[in-house]
Amino acid sequence: MQSDLRVMTAGAGSLSAERNKVLRNTYLLLALTMVPTVIGAVVGIQLAPLFFKHPIVASLVMLGAMIGFQMGIARNRNSGLGVALLLGFTFFMGAFLGPVLSVALSLKNGPQLIGLAAVGTGGVMLAMSTIATTVKKDFSFMGKFLMVGMITLLVIGLANMFFQLPALALVLSALTIVVFSLFLLMDVSRIVNGGETNYIMAATGVYVSLWAIFSNLLNLLLAFAGNRE
Repeated sequence: MQSDLRVMTAGAGSLSAERNKVLRNTYLLLALTMVPTVIGAVVGIQLAPLFFKHPIVASLVMLGAMIGFQMGIARNRNSGLGVALLLGFTFFMGAFLGPVLSVALSLKNGPQLIGLAAVGTGGVMLAMSTIATTVKKDFSFMGKFLMVGMITLLVIGLANMFFQLPALALVLSALTIVVFSLFLLMDVSRIVNGGETNYIMAATGVYVSLWAIFSNLLNLLLAFAGNRE
């Protein structure tokens, strides 16, 4: 009996250590992705006029690239190529921050708003991680609901490129922040509860959520607090 208990305790300890390792490696890889993201953002700012000239084409290219990169990362999740593809993906996503960053930098308080969006994104990350690690509940049940929500927002967002309704764009940004905050909670909880054991895939999911939260939070800040004087 005591021997069985020792085996069970050792097994639980090993499982906990493995989960902590995945979580640690995920955060380390996320930190590394900030380098190509910043480089991509610098490039994207230079290309911003091109994005503004062809917004629909740029959005479709972005969507196609996101799908392509994520498929490639998934197929190579257990190799160094997966890490390389993730870094390439984050460079690409950084470039697509160029338009909103260029608008922010044209404002008097733009740099402060960028910093505020970054702090807000970090706050959401901290809050979702705290909930996931404290509650230790598996939030995977939200997956289908969130996927439907994301697709709905994407379709409405693409449609609004033709209608150009500012109020709808703001509502979409707010809803996107909510949806991807919940995606973030789900992804971290899957790591904590052993549902995700591959740190490359975990980092990819968390990165996409952080990117969406930051870009849409910055959009809202620009709309409500941007100072052009």
